[in-house]
Amino acid sequence: MKKEWKIFLTAVMYLTRIRVPATIDHRPEYLQQSPRYFPLVGWIVGGISALAFLVANKIFSENIALLASIIAGILTTGAFHEDGFADSCDGFGGGWTKEKILLIMKDSRLGTFGVIGLISILSAKFMALKELPKFTPVSLDSTLHVFLNYHIFIGMVLTGHSLSRFMSVTVIQQYAYVTPDDNSKSKPVTSARLSLPSLLTAGLFGILPMVLLPPVFIFTLVPVVAARFLLAAYFNKWIGGYTGDCLGALQQVTEIVFYLSCYLIWTYS
Repeated sequence: MKKEWKIFLTAVMYLTRIRVPATIDHRPEYLQQSPRYFPLVGWIVGGISALAFLVANKIFSENIALLASIIAGILTTGAFHEDGFADSCDGFGGGWTKEKILLIMKDSRLGTFGVIGLISILSAKFMALKELPKFTPVSLDSTLHVFLNYHIFIGMVLTGHSLSRFMSVTVIQQYAYVTPDDNSKSKPVTSARLSLPSLLTAGLFGILPMVLLPPVFIFTLVPVVAARFLLAAYFNKWIGGYTGDCLGALQQVTEIVFYLSCYLIWTYS
């Protein structure tokens, strides 16, 4: 259990800006096993985002509360995934060969495609969250039992963060890591694939928050998985695998696809 705790904290340290004990370092063996806890880290990020919305919604308008939720998630992760999405937009938008795409993605400067991508993904996330049901009272006063009243919204946010991170973990299992940089932060994480029990553990953490949602929302898995396969196949077609930036992009896209799927099910079911 002590070893598992260290592996989990390694995942927290890798994906977020949350402080962990100084004794936890980037030991390769822990980094290689940490992806099984990536969806669980999504619980933390999603929980912080949902809490930020609930608190801000008591003081400000819903729009400001949603903005606070998004900013809280970004601050928690240090814009880790958003940065990957922006770099992917620059690379695949401006490069026409594998070498050029990888070179552009490695550049720390943000280009036109990256700026447009960031604006688009953040706008899409805001609008998707805005369409989700915020208050689902069960014969309760809206000022009381806040977590029960908002359990649908909380469940959607938690699942969005956990499930999208699990989608990234599955890409690690299927494709090759192709960055030419041996000092890349992502290389130790992707140098060894998870065992089947570890992958199943990651999957369990990825979908477990769905227990907060009505059973019909299980069908959100169909478009999310489809988006995962299409985007991963696109990366593989152009660069023969994926990079850490590609994983960040895939997390962002599948999270938004999940929210949009929730909206469609909530509206038409």
